Amino acid sequence: MKRWLPSPLLSVGLLLMWLLLNQTLEPGHWLLGGLLGIVAPLLARPLQPHGYAQLRRPLALLRLMGFSIVEIVRSCFNVSQIIMLRRSANVNSQFIRVPLDLRSPHGLALLSCLINTTPGTVWVDHLPDKHELLLHVFDLHDEAWWVDTIKSRYERPIMEVFESSATEKGHT
Repeated sequence: MKRWLPSPLLSVGLLLMWLLLNQTLEPGHWLLGGLLGIVAPLLARPLQPHGYAQLRRPLALLRLMGFSIVEIVRSCFNVSQIIMLRRSANVNSQFIRVPLDLRSPHGLALLSCLINTTPGTVWVDHLPDKHELLLHVFDLHDEAWWVDTIKSRYERPIMEVFESSATEKGHT
């Protein structure tokens, strides 16, 4: 079954998206959408060097997305205030290093997207040999707060979503 449907949720999502975009429930569109849902993931398989992501805890992903939306809006207001109301000489723009425990390529990609979507922060580099993230912060006041925020509010929930626990891997 995995050979024909490498990602069943993606296939169902593509079918539903096809039906929504065409605003119809005609049998021909069910057939075309179903075909698209089967063929697209098969054609995209070579683009997934690590395979499709396995979501271990979807509710943790929903919590992470909710927190991220709040954080993005908050940061948008903060950065706007800094740009419009402060002098540029008072802005403390710096690079910081954040140690990472996250190893999943899908989790690292999601972390990168969340960080780069948040105004005032930019993912600069991932240093895999040191397991560190090089992060640029637009107005840095407390480096320890940033490290704690990235690790507790982003990295830990992402690890819940994408990485299996040590007991699942057979370790004690």
